[in-house]
Amino acid sequence: MMRIALLFITAIIFSCTQAVKNNDRNAFQSSDINKNYNAVEIGLDVLFQERINIINKKKIGLITNNSGVDKYGKPNYLKFIDQKNVDLKIIFSPEHGLFGEAAAGQKLDYSQIENMPKIVSLYGKNKKPDLKDLEKIDIIIYDLQDVGARFYTYITTLGYIMEAAARANIKVIILDRPNPLNGNKAEGPVLNIQNQSFVGYYPIPIRYGLTIGELAKMIIGEKWIKESPDLLVVPMKNWSRKMWYDETGLNWTKPSPNIPDINTALIYPGLCLLEATNINEGRGTEKPFKRFGAPWINNRALATKLNEKSLPGVEFKAVTYIPTDIDGVAINPKYKNQICNGVEIIVKDRNRYQSVKTGIAIISQIASDYPNLFEISEKRMKKLWGINDLSIFKNINNNAIDRSSIKDFLALSKKYYIYN
Repeated sequence: MMRIALLFITAIIFSCTQAVKNNDRNAFQSSDINKNYNAVEIGLDVLFQERINIINKKKIGLITNNSGVDKYGKPNYLKFIDQKNVDLKIIFSPEHGLFGEAAAGQKLDYSQIENMPKIVSLYGKNKKPDLKDLEKIDIIIYDLQDVGARFYTYITTLGYIMEAAARANIKVIILDRPNPLNGNKAEGPVLNIQNQSFVGYYPIPIRYGLTIGELAKMIIGEKWIKESPDLLVVPMKNWSRKMWYDETGLNWTKPSPNIPDINTALIYPGLCLLEATNINEGRGTEKPFKRFGAPWINNRALATKLNEKSLPGVEFKAVTYIPTDIDGVAINPKYKNQICNGVEIIVKDRNRYQSVKTGIAIISQIASDYPNLFEISEKRMKKLWGINDLSIFKNINNNAIDRSSIKDFLALSKKYYIYN
């Protein structure tokens, strides 16, 4: 009965995603993935195919969400439940919930889900695991898809988990997954630790060019958390730093409600900065972060000015849209139910496109054109930007970022590389 109930829950939650097609375990066929015999094998698949012995007869705590699926789209928690001699005791979910069902900031309660291991949300007032929840755990496994941006909160949850595991003397295993934006580029300033917050926990650039396994090794190696656990990374096979996600042979499962595809993930590191302003960042539409606007903007004039900047790899198009509430995706977006005169971002060459530079150009242009209407929350922006100097957003003629700290970061991070 437990098996039937679990599959029923999975079918309901995942019916609107490409990750799970139905509730029949036999329905996970190879046709669901790209036919690429050199496809990347993620850490989850490597664990079950080759290294299952490391969790044999262990009591497991799992940190995951809807993106934690194998190459066929099967949720990792079902794999652990099915596996003989493995006892999945508890599941921890990050922001947006276990099933990716919650909009940003939305609180969750899993107390009513029956026939599942205990599910604990690590968001809201309790962002760190209670040590009581770790008392009967032998190993903590972290397995979910990251997007390679500093303010994506899953990596902060990773740090909290590792600190708690260290205090409880529990080993942490990370099942590695691709950085969807490849591992060759870093963008944006390195966070000053005085601006540390839930949306920026480590001194890394906005786009940091590491896999979650590499980042975890760096967090411990550079002592960025108070206490460090015994860490094991189960690496991927066939992944290289030059790969974009859509070159891996893996299907994309959106890691959060407003990152529906890889193009959005690429644009996100720069456009998320709009969250510290009174500009709608596309939330409440079918194209979050790919468009932005406000009722008082002259969108045609703005698009023209942005195109005249000849920013690398991108073009801009004037659009009009109305942000609305979208269940599980957007709650009370800026300018809800109002006509927004906006601009859409069209990436023409992703290898040349610079997300953070584009975000700066957009913000500084709007600030220059609408000094009496544009607003920026300096407190919020310092958390997102990572440093106290916000002058770059006010100088329309200077969008250059000091790259010395990025160069230092890249040199330092290389010793934690797992992949070439």
